[in-house]
Amino acid sequence: MLIRQAVESDAPKLIPVMKDAEESGFMLYGPGEREMKVEPLIKFINTLNNAPKSGFFVAEDNEEILGYLLLKAENLSRTSHRAMIAIGIHSNSRGKGVGSKLFEHIINWGKQMQLHRLELTVIETNEHAIKLYQKMGFEIEGIKKDSLLIDGQYINEIYMAKLL
Repeated sequence: MLIRQAVESDAPKLIPVMKDAEESGFMLYGPGEREMKVEPLIKFINTLNNAPKSGFFVAEDNEEILGYLLLKAENLSRTSHRAMIAIGIHSNSRGKGVGSKLFEHIINWGKQMQLHRLELTVIETNEHAIKLYQKMGFEIEGIKKDSLLIDGQYINEIYMAKLL
């Protein structure tokens, strides 16, 4: 498995992975909520990869994209040491070490970029993701109560972070 920064030609292969991740019900976007197209995704990949201390990373095996991780840093002088993470793994690849490999890569990359803090939020009921994040050294810092409305139910989000 290869972990690398995404390139424009990845966009058509990324769309089905992103849609599949959203079908899990554990992403910010609900299943089928957004229409993804190649050109806007290419623009998003380039924007992230060209921003300081930010990047769009993919896990690839035999030219198949298994998952992705977005790392978006902030630009203000007081917050430029931190970055927000979003991760998605195709359902066929979950539980096979893809998430761990993506996190290992961006933790090392983040240190090289002189990031000090990685942050993420996770739906409170996503136990598998929480276990992965804790395994990778992320700690729970707080709960954002009734943060999301999913199927008519208010759901909490958990704030997690890792200091590098």
